[in-house]
Amino acid sequence: MTKDSGPQAAKLKMARQFIEAIPHAHTLGMTLADIGEGSATLTMPYDLRLVGDPRTGVIHGGAVSALLDTCCGAAVMSHPGAPAGTATIDLRVEYMRAAKPGQMITARAECYHITRNVAFVRASAHDEEEGLPVAAATGTFTVERPKKGGAA
Repeated sequence: MTKDSGPQAAKLKMARQFIEAIPHAHTLGMTLADIGEGSATLTMPYDLRLVGDPRTGVIHGGAVSALLDTCCGAAVMSHPGAPAGTATIDLRVEYMRAAKPGQMITARAECYHITRNVAFVRASAHDEEEGLPVAAATGTFTVERPKKGGAA
């Protein structure tokens, strides 16, 4: 985490409030665990309503994808070079293994490069097991600049 005051602290607060206010994220049980300058960590608890295969109890890949997408967006919003909001341009998710039924999934994202209009992000999602991630993602996101006159 960064300092508790100043422009970056205000941006981090805005990103936290935005993520916590997204109805989809709330419905999936996502929680913003940590946010820094260009990085974010979100968690999603195991929930039977998110199971994609009732026979095995494995969480649906769409829920994992949504967690990764939201986490990436939070990382962009918290980046010092991204002064306003963001939207997903492209997100590639590679599923490596099924998440263990009953386990929370944690996503971590890093905005590693930003241009005037595009942010580049990488992320991974892990369950509570050590080792290979459940999924990895790379994506591009818009960098929304405030309109002249100070309005975002």
